[in-house]
Amino acid sequence: MNTLSLVPSGPTAVGVEAKLAAAAGEVMIARSSAAHLVPVRRADHDNLRRGVRYRVLVPDRARTTPGTGLGALASAGADIRTAPKVPLDAVVVDRALIVLPAGRRDAVAAFELASVVTTAVELFERVWQVAVPFTATAASAGEVTDRERELLTLLFEGSTDEAAAARLNISVRTVRRTVSQLMDRLGARSRFQAGAKAADRGWLLDRAG
Repeated sequence: MNTLSLVPSGPTAVGVEAKLAAAAGEVMIARSSAAHLVPVRRADHDNLRRGVRYRVLVPDRARTTPGTGLGALASAGADIRTAPKVPLDAVVVDRALIVLPAGRRDAVAAFELASVVTTAVELFERVWQVAVPFTATAASAGEVTDRERELLTLLFEGSTDEAAAARLNISVRTVRRTVSQLMDRLGARSRFQAGAKAADRGWLLDRAG
């Protein structure tokens, strides 16, 4: 089984696990799909406790995908960000070792070639700069309540905060706090994008008819 940090079984995996366990400064993890994210490994927890910095880059959809383990990793101290698209699958340990998929299920290949590591790190950094931070709070739920759904629909239709508050019989402050939380969960950079992402996930009410 794939893991958020690294590896399945086999000789290469054993060597990579040892390198990971010996990380001294930073582990960078990039995943192009939310499908293979599972709970954090013991080695990751051990590294975080030792002060090794973790930066994890995953697609926005991982925010609302159940069982990714991102909440646990964020709570453990990892710095997680999401982007609409993550163009690589890689783990980089101390900017010296890179682990890449090897072309078949559960297979990995490890490289210590500087040019390969540098290229991956540069790509990671470019995406990281525009990615949205993910917090443990953002992991709370992959679904929305009826009130959240109504609020998202009202805002998507163009209602102001004040109009939405009056319609839902809540305060404007509550509207703004809820919108901020929903944007965090969706990985949205604006209210317009939050509406689009909510629509994509089927979170908006159907007012047809």
